Amino acid sequence: MTEIGIDSGAETGGARRLNAGRRLTSVQVMLAVALTLGLVLALNFSSRIKLDRDLGRIHDDFAREIDGLLADQRSLLSELDYVKSDAYVEYWARDEGKMVRDGEVLVLPQGVGEQDIMPASPRRLFDLETTAPEPENWQLWWALFFDGPPPVLE
Repeated sequence: MTEIGIDSGAETGGARRLNAGRRLTSVQVMLAVALTLGLVLALNFSSRIKLDRDLGRIHDDFAREIDGLLADQRSLLSELDYVKSDAYVEYWARDEGKMVRDGEVLVLPQGVGEQDIMPASPRRLFDLETTAPEPENWQLWWALFFDGPPPVLE
């Protein structure tokens, strides 16, 4: 038997539709390129915004640190000016240097009631060895021959 094919045209029209769906038009290509460029630009802008925020935070941290260091510098400079002044020299001479002017008497207060306290029990003194004890001769020879410490004899 012979097969007779009936060409209804549906097969060729369907193939044309498939080929037409597979081909991209220039509008579709341009739209894809525009979307790709937009995505790349959006990612680039977001990374730049994040970088700007990070740099702003770092700048603020350094500004705070610089302000703190400037305050320390100001306090140190004022302390240096005070130390170079005659007022500080006089303060040091009287308090720490125990110096007096002509006609003044230096008074050093003694502890109140120290003689009334009973003396503590005498301390027991112990002999302390500050050097290692010298080993005996047989221990030295043992260490030389056997390359180790001698056995402990009890």
